[in-house]
Amino acid sequence: MSTNTTNPNFDQSKVKPKAPKVEELINECKSIMMATINEDGTPLVSTAPYSRVGNDFQILVSFMAKHTKNLRDRKQVSFMFVEDESASKQLYARHRLTLDTVAELVEKENPLYEKAMIDLKERHGKVVEVLGDLEDFIMFNFKPVKGSYVNGFGSAYFVDENLEVMEHRRGMHGAHNAHTK
Repeated sequence: MSTNTTNPNFDQSKVKPKAPKVEELINECKSIMMATINEDGTPLVSTAPYSRVGNDFQILVSFMAKHTKNLRDRKQVSFMFVEDESASKQLYARHRLTLDTVAELVEKENPLYEKAMIDLKERHGKVVEVLGDLEDFIMFNFKPVKGSYVNGFGSAYFVDENLEVMEHRRGMHGAHNAHTK
């Protein structure tokens, strides 16, 4: 059976979504893409290796990076974990998890800092020790608020703050219904 998503008469309710694999995607990705907001309101996309403690994510970043000022001044950040292009069968349908998060600075005295540093070292090697010792590197923690997970055509899901899949998203031609709790 061929799936025709360009036909305006296409019945999307007949598309069978694939089972979500949120955890697998997070674990496959070594870094996240993040969108922050500059002082003038324009978006800035950047990337950073991450660690994970519970359902929160942490990054270690330099004061000199543009996104660091944005993270300090404007706490809303969008994260994306995305399937490697070389592993994707169809680039339009790449598996991806997008999360709306809230950023908070993690001081070195906070027990979370040490836990995140251990995870960063395990995931990314000795360079983390060097960066952690530099004066201009600081850590941010990101608490998920909500998100979405896509793993193919007609296979999109709402995700809650605990990274739990809530429901299959339905919509036509990219216009998805707004999700409210």
